Amino acid sequence: MATPNPPASTDAGEHLLTPGEVASLFRVDPKTVTRWASAGRIGSIRTPGGHRRFRESEVRSMLASLTSEATLTPTTR
Repeated sequence: MATPNPPASTDAGEHLLTPGEVASLFRVDPKTVTRWASAGRIGSIRTPGGHRRFRESEVRSMLASLTSEATLTPTTR
């Protein structure tokens, strides 16, 4: 029986997310998350295999700021 892989983390012990996990939080396609990283809108870390990983704290902070902006934006009717 195979044991599941532990969550990825940085040297500081911070949890890292895959592009798919970030995409599900923002409800966008994983390719969109990759484009955000390429454009510098969100920071990413490259694994030794070349895959992108994202710091959970940074992702949650970005999500919180976007969510609070959406609730503060007045709507016009």
